[in-house]
Amino acid sequence: MKILITGINGLVGSFIARKLLDEGHEIYGLVRKKSNLDLLEEIKDKISFEIGDILDIPNLEKAIIGKDWVVHCAGLVSFAPKDKDHLFKINTEGTANIVNVSLTAGIKKLAYISSVAALGRQSKKLKSKNESISEANEWVESPDNSNYAKSKYLAELEVWRGVSEGLPAVIVNPSIILGETDWHKSSTKLFKYVFDENIFYTDGNLNYVDAKDLAEIVKQLLYSEIINERYIVSAGSIPQIDLFTKIAGNFSKKAPRVKIKGLIISILWRFEAIKSMLLGDEPLITKETAETAKRHIVYENKKIKTAINFNFTDLDETLKRVCSSLKENFTKDLEKK
Repeated sequence: MKILITGINGLVGSFIARKLLDEGHEIYGLVRKKSNLDLLEEIKDKISFEIGDILDIPNLEKAIIGKDWVVHCAGLVSFAPKDKDHLFKINTEGTANIVNVSLTAGIKKLAYISSVAALGRQSKKLKSKNESISEANEWVESPDNSNYAKSKYLAELEVWRGVSEGLPAVIVNPSIILGETDWHKSSTKLFKYVFDENIFYTDGNLNYVDAKDLAEIVKQLLYSEIINERYIVSAGSIPQIDLFTKIAGNFSKKAPRVKIKGLIISILWRFEAIKSMLLGDEPLITKETAETAKRHIVYENKKIKTAINFNFTDLDETLKRVCSSLKENFTKDLEKK
């Protein structure tokens, strides 16, 4: 099969590329002219790169026409207020472009990598300390939904529009993705946070999935006859302090030990917002992430486990592998300093 992967140079796209290359497929990656390809270093000679952008329709058409499958991983993850317009431009409009061109090109299947954020939160009537959310959860407008969540929800609506027009598609909604990548980026920042022996944690929990498991699930869904379905991809849920303690153990570091809540969290996200405006840095905590940090949400995984008879990797095994890779690739520079 000829497969185009958007966002191939990111965490998810790079893992999916490796998995599909191992299966003997022809892999094409949509990248910008000056994209960083570090995550593809050992496999980039096996990939055919298409120069373009999901907002650049002419080049997008050149990239998609003639392909069998499209795996759409490209997107922006940000909870910074300054990125609101950019989020909707890339995540929503960009996905609409993918859908439109895929329809025209007669793509056999589109796999869209969304997020559990696109499932929204429970309504106020159902909201409890321990929220359980499945694929059947209905989007409810709420201040708890970040701009990122809204952009991914609207992107999914574009995919469902494509489905109604005849596009075979599957949507996967991964939770926090744990994998070997630059620990200054994406969810891997969690590992750097613990490595630096930061002392604070919150009372919330984190849902997680191994990047390798996510890639395997996408592969199996592409191979299957399953179309026009969505699946939560999450291995489990763990209190934040327990995850941090496990990561700290793998790094031989001290785990966070001061729980923050309520007023302190509110002060922190406001301080981070001001610092971000003055320095232009990405805020560590935003209003949305501060709100999420207080929640106890569990994303159900029964549907995907049943659909393809899948068993997720044990968390301890994932953390051991990822922490070992991060120590090997990123701590040497710190030791030199």
